[in-house]
Amino acid sequence: MSRIGKNPVTVPAGVTLTQSGQAVTVKGPKGELNFTLPDAVTGKLDGAEFTVSPVEGNKNSKAMWGMARTMVFNMIEGVTNGFKKELELRGVGYRAQSQGSKLTMQLGFSHEIIYNAPDGISINAPKPTQVIVEGIDKQQVGQVAAEIRSYRKPEPYKGKGVRYLGEFVRQKEGKKK
Repeated sequence: MSRIGKNPVTVPAGVTLTQSGQAVTVKGPKGELNFTLPDAVTGKLDGAEFTVSPVEGNKNSKAMWGMARTMVFNMIEGVTNGFKKELELRGVGYRAQSQGSKLTMQLGFSHEIIYNAPDGISINAPKPTQVIVEGIDKQQVGQVAAEIRSYRKPEPYKGKGVRYLGEFVRQKEGKKK
């Protein structure tokens, strides 16, 4: 039994969840998201509760059960509150600046790095060493944050680079004389 999958998802007021076949659409104050349930599970909407159940006889159904429920829950959470990832830049001269949907970063290279945010994602740089990625799709917010981090990952000797806020980077000792 899936502990996550058997819990129903409560649809709050102000959010509409519609289902046609395996397609699930969630509309809320921040936007609209779509998801197609895998064939291994079925969804059922009862009033303000959405339940996901596995298809009997399908070997893959128990693996997809909890994932499908979590995807629907994340869609509801995204259209009501949204998701946010915060990054911090550490290093001498490491700076970030946002202009609309563009993020311009100086990360110790000979050139500036310009990152264009995809649709549905907003990037802000309230301080020169802080970047905030916001959006309604949890996967897309995490992907954009990971792409920004990949330009200069934190290195283990001095700790310089782009890291998630609160991320612990283990420091190595370095050379001794």
